[in-house]
Amino acid sequence: MSAGLAGPARNAGPAPHDSPARRMLATVHRLAADDFTGRRVGTPGGRAAATWLVSHLRSLGATTETEELQVLGAVREIYRTPTMSWHHLGRTWQLTHRRDFAEHLACAAAPEPVSGEVALLGTDRVHGRWLLATAFSPGQFGEAARRGARGILLPRATDEAGWMPKTITGPAVAALPVISVRTDLHRAMTEAADGNATVTASMPLRTVDTSGVNIHAVFRTPPPGRPSVLLTAHYDGVGDDPELRHPAAADNASGVAAVIEAAHQMAATSDLDIGIAVALLDAEEAGAHGSAHHARRLPAGTLVINLDGAGNLGEAAAVEAAGPAHALLEALDQAGRETGVPLRAGSMPSDNRRYGAAGHAAIGIGMGLPGYQTPAETPDRVDADTLLAAVRLITATVGNLSNTTAEH
Repeated sequence: MSAGLAGPARNAGPAPHDSPARRMLATVHRLAADDFTGRRVGTPGGRAAATWLVSHLRSLGATTETEELQVLGAVREIYRTPTMSWHHLGRTWQLTHRRDFAEHLACAAAPEPVSGEVALLGTDRVHGRWLLATAFSPGQFGEAARRGARGILLPRATDEAGWMPKTITGPAVAALPVISVRTDLHRAMTEAADGNATVTASMPLRTVDTSGVNIHAVFRTPPPGRPSVLLTAHYDGVGDDPELRHPAAADNASGVAAVIEAAHQMAATSDLDIGIAVALLDAEEAGAHGSAHHARRLPAGTLVINLDGAGNLGEAAAVEAAGPAHALLEALDQAGRETGVPLRAGSMPSDNRRYGAAGHAAIGIGMGLPGYQTPAETPDRVDADTLLAAVRLITATVGNLSNTTAEH
């Protein structure tokens, strides 16, 4: 570990005397700002966000350390805006990246435009053509590459706002370009297959090795013989595209804001007989490398509460437990009843799983990701009441743990 990000940062954070909601919303807005460029692991924007978070945590009285980690072969990077056009019946449609098409993460690089007629995968007409497939099939795609296909076109749905959410890590790279096309366009291309329709596309995509930064903060050291609770949230995002912002306000600036606020409030509470620490994790979007790195170093007996998304609660908070988490779940269940925050069992594929796999008691909580991994994931969509509910739920859970473990 090192304190290598301790230097000065612009806007150290919202003033401690502000209301909890204003403090958290200010944190969300700051992390989603243009100069942090979507906070992808290893980018200058991601590093700048880490520096700001260290300064902010210290302004709240926490003791901080940072830890470097390597992220090798996991990040797929768009380094120039992809292009795609479709020509049929004398007309040409210029398609829009992330609206009409997007990279499949198995896509081989196509830095310059590649043209070809469209045909159906599985037919004899393969050489020099873009092949329309209905499902991802590495074996079939490899055979198509050997037979000289230009690439593969797969259907993909958009979200309710018409975006294709961005991800940066995925399966092994195929032997040819693989591009996802909006479902209705893919259907139209299928109907036009073998009818002299053509596609021209580029996909400037590469795999990069990089490094990340985990941030560790201690707000309250545990008394001798007493346990410690670690509140975790990843601060990285998927990063901006070359010409398209991805603010990452809900995923996971909202979670970061809520765990910092919860720790700050509990540090000022005299009746807690338990340690309070925070880990702000990098590289979750690249395969949870930050938590995997940290989980191996975490002292046994630490109780982990991970928050990934506190943007809009909806009907209930999703909860997933891992490791020996029975006491932790009981404390959370009681906290849900005490605070009126509804809970439901649900899939939470986030950093909590890395801690559970390492043998720690861990729970993951999700409270909504409006605009998930799209340009529409803006700070104005993060609900203040949800942030406050997350803080109430976390602080009540830790209070219950303090009381329960003290009795034993």
